[in-house]
Amino acid sequence: MLKEFKEFISRGSVLDLAVGVIIGGAFTSIVTALTANIITPLINLVIKWITKSKDMKDATKGMILDVNGVKFDYGSVISAVITFLITAFVLFLIIKAVNKANKIVPKKEEEVEEEEVEPETSEAILNDIRDLLKAQQENNNKNTPDK
Repeated sequence: MLKEFKEFISRGSVLDLAVGVIIGGAFTSIVTALTANIITPLINLVIKWITKSKDMKDATKGMILDVNGVKFDYGSVISAVITFLITAFVLFLIIKAVNKANKIVPKKEEEVEEEEVEPETSEAILNDIRDLLKAQQENNNKNTPDK
């Protein structure tokens, strides 16, 4: 079981997946910072400009729905959707670039795995000899004339 686990871990696809998860986590923090510090303030500025509010708190107050004292912050949901769309778009561009690079770079010939030939057992060899002797005896019987 430990050997199978070692083979599983040493596969290239598992290592690629681990690298992808780590880079994805780092990239997500970059996109979150971009959304929280640049895009969301721009949206707030537009809302402030549209509502003609002097205070940003008043301008964004409309992005929180209050029902019987329970607050629904749909502004955060909009921010999460924007973060998702930015992340998905950049990931799309990366995958597109990788696919284009794969088309340009010639592929290495896949290594042909040689089939393992099982060594013949002495029983198999003796069976082959017996079959050859039978075939030889039948051939000799056909070639001798009847008396």
